[in-house]
Amino acid sequence: MSTVLVRKASYDYAVLKPLVFEMMDLFCRDAIKAGSRVLIKPNLLLPAAPDRAIVTHPLIVRASAEYALDRGAKVRISDSNAMGSFEKVIAESGLKDALRGMDVELSELKASTLVDVGEPFKKIEIAKDALEADVVVNLPKLKTHVQMRMTLGVKNLFGCIVGLRKPEWHFRTGVNREMFAKLLVKIHQAINPAVTIMDGILCLEGEGPGKSGDPRPLGVMMASDNTFALDSVACTMVGMNPDSLFTIKAAGEMGLMPETIEVMGELPAVHDFKFPDMVPLVFGPKPLHGFMRRRLVQRPAQDLKLCKLCGECWKYCPAKAISRSGKKLVFDYEECIRCYCCIEVCPHAAMKTEEPMLGRLFKRVKKNS
Repeated sequence: MSTVLVRKASYDYAVLKPLVFEMMDLFCRDAIKAGSRVLIKPNLLLPAAPDRAIVTHPLIVRASAEYALDRGAKVRISDSNAMGSFEKVIAESGLKDALRGMDVELSELKASTLVDVGEPFKKIEIAKDALEADVVVNLPKLKTHVQMRMTLGVKNLFGCIVGLRKPEWHFRTGVNREMFAKLLVKIHQAINPAVTIMDGILCLEGEGPGKSGDPRPLGVMMASDNTFALDSVACTMVGMNPDSLFTIKAAGEMGLMPETIEVMGELPAVHDFKFPDMVPLVFGPKPLHGFMRRRLVQRPAQDLKLCKLCGECWKYCPAKAISRSGKKLVFDYEECIRCYCCIEVCPHAAMKTEEPMLGRLFKRVKKNS
């Protein structure tokens, strides 16, 4: 049996700090000792203020660091962000100010080590500091994700894949969401966090996980030493069947899901939570897949009013399917793997998903037939 602790919370530090201490006391007190090397892994996707609900709130990171320091540990706070410099991310997120004066190391994940995670991926490169830490504290943000439906505890550890190796893995797993989910589970197992504490005080719904999503207050935090259990409970809270989350499904197929989950505390029932539209990326006979990707299935698109042509989307695109022509972006939808990294990293919320007209017509005909 696995336990998930749920607590009502706010970003008032007088309220927040004792909650974080309670969570860490319950799940990792014995693991964090004097001299322990503790790596705290928040979600630092891109430069964004805390009220955008894109990054883990800096006060949750501070409270986690305080707990570890109080037990005599050596603390490092790290991530490998998707866009923008690490310095810009920690400045705009408020993390640099929140940790000012504390005896912690705040630095970007850079070095990697090859780890054999088994079939079908075999050896993959994972951040060396995450693998060598005595204790990893995983601090995800509760957010939607246009490719994977939700990004929760398991997905947060994809940040331990350093720099441009992230889009590389998006490209290698292609349009196969199930395969990418299996990769995420394998990475989680290699890092094996001692505790996962999820920031759901202000979450992100709609077309997350970046600036195209919409902040929504939920006023809740949850924690567990079993990330799969925590992610499952988070799905239930927002009205989503846990089995429809790709990482939960993959974990179940790999025999990693706990048989029973005990929820300690009052789990709110969140109504009308806005999820991104999830449509099949390809279907039917293989010779038709190219046509479907160009004309039928959901795809990324440019909002001309918001786009600044900054170049982040075409620099980061794993499939190199985006280019510029004058003031417009040009998408090669046959090459596009629908990872939606362009939406994730866009600093201006200028990328969105759209369904082609032929796809909308096909769906309508299919529905009425």
